[in-house]
Amino acid sequence: MLPNTGKLAGCTVFITGASRGIGKAIALKAAKDGANIVIAAKTAQAHPKLAGTIYSAAEEIKAAGGKALPCVVDVRDEQQISSAVEKAVEKFGGIDILVNNASAISLTNTLETPTKKVDLMMNVNTRGTYLTSKACIPYLKKSKIAHILNLSPPLNLNPLWFKQHCAYTIAKYGMSLCVLGMAEEFKGEIAVNALWPKTGALPELKEEEAQPSPKPRSGAVEGTFRIVKDSLSDDVVKATQAIYQFELSGEDGGTWFLDLKSKGGNVGYGEPSDRADVVMSMSTDDFVKMFSGKLKPTIAFMSGRLKIKGNMALAIKLEKLMNQMNARL
Repeated sequence: MLPNTGKLAGCTVFITGASRGIGKAIALKAAKDGANIVIAAKTAQAHPKLAGTIYSAAEEIKAAGGKALPCVVDVRDEQQISSAVEKAVEKFGGIDILVNNASAISLTNTLETPTKKVDLMMNVNTRGTYLTSKACIPYLKKSKIAHILNLSPPLNLNPLWFKQHCAYTIAKYGMSLCVLGMAEEFKGEIAVNALWPKTGALPELKEEEAQPSPKPRSGAVEGTFRIVKDSLSDDVVKATQAIYQFELSGEDGGTWFLDLKSKGGNVGYGEPSDRADVVMSMSTDDFVKMFSGKLKPTIAFMSGRLKIKGNMALAIKLEKLMNQMNARL
């Protein structure tokens, strides 16, 4: 097999949270160039619901053409960070790029966010990014292509980005502030940037209600609700206790509801008989993708593809229900 000669060939890339998701995707892309990848993540043993460990990621990286060093790292633990950095330097001779991808998320409002969740987001997102950067910087300074890349959003102080999930936004903005400060602090030595994946249009400040279609059409949405109805039970209703209304745009759209308060639960076209606790607006395609596990509600919400009005905690309960139904859809 011919050696890889891509732009990152021979470079060492230290990636936090690289056992799955965006972190692993970045790792595999770099591996195709022939890069050395340090997989700094917590998952050493398989999770019952989430695929991927640092070791399975390492095998994928090697298969893609790169070299891999799996390290068990909880970015809240400074000693684990330092140990992984030392192992990376010992194995690969240095560090050229740091990707701060590890992150914790809870899209809940102030009163619905437990203190332990606040601490988790602050410690993983802001503090973890700061500590990992601090540990890598002495070695990055020795590289000719030194980069730090944080997976964090643009700094936008519009209250729109804070009102539904204040703690999460503060924690993610902490990562972005690290970019702002370190880019200036290490100007000329280390390039420091942020990347914020965009999967749809940004949310508009003016909220408009989707207009329901005059009658339902048979199709993917109707089929999805039929499967959801077959999955309902008294236990699901008891555990959820909420009524959801869906304003869907596009073919097979209109107003639909999921009643998880009435005995046995119910679904249907049109508005629910009682006031909805949560109203969700999205396209029919995104609705089907979310219930089938192809689109994460948190990603859809943050990118503006999903708008939510009402009780955010109950919205999160629905996400858990979606995860349980994915196998059937």
